[in-house]
Amino acid sequence: MTTPVATSWWEVEVECLPMLEEMTFWRLQELDCRSTATVYGDGWVRITAYAPQGEYGVQHWEALQGLLREDAREAALPPPRVRWQEIDSQDWSEHWKRHWQAQPVGERFLIQPAWLPVQNPENRLVLRLDPGFAFGTGSHPTTQLCLEALEMRLDPRWGRTNLVIADIGCGSGILAIAALLLGAKQVYAVDTDPLAIGATRQNQSLNQIEGERLVVEQGSLSRLAELLTQPLDGFVCNILAETIMDMTPRFRMLAHAKTWGILSGIIQEQLTAVTQVLEEQGWTVAALRQSQDWCCLNIRPDPDYTGTTNSVIQ
Repeated sequence: MTTPVATSWWEVEVECLPMLEEMTFWRLQELDCRSTATVYGDGWVRITAYAPQGEYGVQHWEALQGLLREDAREAALPPPRVRWQEIDSQDWSEHWKRHWQAQPVGERFLIQPAWLPVQNPENRLVLRLDPGFAFGTGSHPTTQLCLEALEMRLDPRWGRTNLVIADIGCGSGILAIAALLLGAKQVYAVDTDPLAIGATRQNQSLNQIEGERLVVEQGSLSRLAELLTQPLDGFVCNILAETIMDMTPRFRMLAHAKTWGILSGIIQEQLTAVTQVLEEQGWTVAALRQSQDWCCLNIRPDPDYTGTTNSVIQ
């Protein structure tokens, strides 16, 4: 994986109430911070992120602190605590890795940091991961909700094989690899961030996934449409709610009558708006699961939808 050249890194730590977690992630993404790690406590969340020192200065973190305080004030919540420090290039990954340990998720997965020895007494599916500079360690509630939803969708008791799935906004590739470990035939992983593409390919190698089973490409829905040779059987999309709503009009163009979708990155306050857009574009919410203030939607095509459904798959 190609990584940016940096002589030192900023380590930025935000401690806030859970209700401000989604906004904090959004603010960090706006600044293109990398390798986030999240620790959950009793009524608080601590998010640690990293950014190259050459691209940012103290003024950026002071501005971030001001924006987060304004977000908290608008929500009538206490302001978060924001701290930052410079660390040497050779030390940044060790600083980040100290926040992350192996973690069981759902009924079948063990999210395993690639640098730690595997201890798997429950004989779970081991998903080895080194996110590098991309978002996605498996610790965030939205990722866990998606993994649990994939477990249900790809349960072998359903008897469905040869499924073709897409991970839209793949980040570190955790959901794409999880689908393959659960028995999917092929997964397409797309992301607009080249660093996410590098991280996904690295994690593909760590999990010994054959190249033809996981197609990883930079881009979004238009690039995915170019890659597909048949409609998707399912897709997962764990990104910001606003981006999901922007994409929704094009989802059905990649689908057939029984395609399912798993959507997350949606906070409770956004649920009504997201659901409305989905219904307007011919999707039905088949199931809703929640963790803390985060929602995960399982969707399917509405058979009574009369709008445009022309597939772009030739």
